[in-house]
Amino acid sequence: MAGPEEASEAALGACLEAVLSSRSNANRVFEILELLQAGENEIVLGAIRTCSRLFGALLERGELFVGKLPSEEESQQESYSAEDKYKIWMRHRYSSCCNCLAQLMGHKSFQIKEFALCTLMKFVELEAKRPLIKNEWSFNFPRDLLKLVVEGLIPIEEDSSLLVSRFQEYLDHDDVRFFVMKMVAENVGSVMQKAKKAPLPVYQRNVFALISSISMPSKDSDIKNFLMKHTNQEEWKVSKLKEHRLAFERMWLGFLKHKLPGNIYKKVLVILHESILPHMNEPILLIDFLTVAYNIGGAISLLALNGLFVLILHHNLEYPDFYKKLYSLLDPYVFYVKYRTRFFRLLDLFLSSSYLPAYLVAAFAKRLARLALTAPPDGLLIVIPFICNLLRRHPSCKVLIHRLDSPAEMLEDPYVMDEEEPSESRALESSLWEIKTLQNHYHPDVAKAATIINTSLSELEDELSEVLELTTFEMFDRDINKKTTDVPLEFQQVQGLFGKEQDIFAQYFTLE
Repeated sequence: MAGPEEASEAALGACLEAVLSSRSNANRVFEILELLQAGENEIVLGAIRTCSRLFGALLERGELFVGKLPSEEESQQESYSAEDKYKIWMRHRYSSCCNCLAQLMGHKSFQIKEFALCTLMKFVELEAKRPLIKNEWSFNFPRDLLKLVVEGLIPIEEDSSLLVSRFQEYLDHDDVRFFVMKMVAENVGSVMQKAKKAPLPVYQRNVFALISSISMPSKDSDIKNFLMKHTNQEEWKVSKLKEHRLAFERMWLGFLKHKLPGNIYKKVLVILHESILPHMNEPILLIDFLTVAYNIGGAISLLALNGLFVLILHHNLEYPDFYKKLYSLLDPYVFYVKYRTRFFRLLDLFLSSSYLPAYLVAAFAKRLARLALTAPPDGLLIVIPFICNLLRRHPSCKVLIHRLDSPAEMLEDPYVMDEEEPSESRALESSLWEIKTLQNHYHPDVAKAATIINTSLSELEDELSEVLELTTFEMFDRDINKKTTDVPLEFQQVQGLFGKEQDIFAQYFTLE
């Protein structure tokens, strides 16, 4: 005896065949649509498959009404032929199907979500080839149907990152990507306005997952993969890189103008310099966003450095207190943050110019040396060669290691660690006694690296790329894998019960 699932499959197949074979059976489409809301997942999946085949066939046959869709009451007027009345009626059933599929994108079963998404995108592709709406501005692209998909991809209360990853393959089509960007911008504006600009963490995470997955073309000739084939590509704005960049820019600016949760804020800053700024028509529009982020402090400021560097270097951004703020970022936490490697690469880049004043370079070198006293070994193997490279680039700062009045003769270090202004820190009056101190460090690699200041520095700079990637775990693995032959030991014979030479019990507990 057949189970309920097999019976429903058979019933769906019979309905499909009946509707496609004769218009007199058109009412049986309701049986299919009703099963889209069934309680059992397998029945729902079967209904989605049947809808895909049914309306896919009707779209290809041209049996759905084309043009502005009148209401079902209006379609009963005598001005419409029997043919048009059928097509209008079936077009309304098609609309109901698409609305049901959009709702199923929020189903608890990911399989149903995925199947609903793929079916809707199949309809988008079919409508792009045989448009149901004639609209000169959008060149007949099925924007309303794609809007349903976008809304299903970025719900307000449910994480949809997995569904977004499934959608990425459709973003390879240039027209789909273009209209998705415009619809996301509209959706964010509408949703955030209703929320009165209060953060919506789940929604904003969904939006970020979608927009960060968009890969932009770099030139006009790259824009050639369309769902809809248009006869006059030169006049079609979707084929122009400038229009894509404008849509991309509006989408990101609309997203970034609202308060972001901390984790999203950091993720945006991580990709901003490579994936966002290069594809904007006017990158300087992000100046306010980056300067605010740079002034926040902590890891946020470190991450904002990349974007600011792009604006300073390529877009003539003037930031008068840039080095003062950069100097303030040198705190003990920089050796422990996730983005340490990126920070030191940028710091090395910002301090590479030979035109920087000696007091500024000396202040950075001295602050790094002071922080080195409490830094972990893997951080010290970055700091020591980093400081030496600064001295090589700026010979006037070598006085810090060749000062005649050495720290032994100084009553106190004149350097003011708490001074926020590098020019007032008196770093050039000090010396790098901290590096000398590190020659007694417990880790032999650090102690060996610190001995470099005992000799005259070579002109060739140390390569930092290897040590920047070094981690504590790698150092540990490297140390335990070292092969040693001679191990120096020092042994002093125990005297007495408590191990002291003058112990009263020494005469009784002396070990032979």
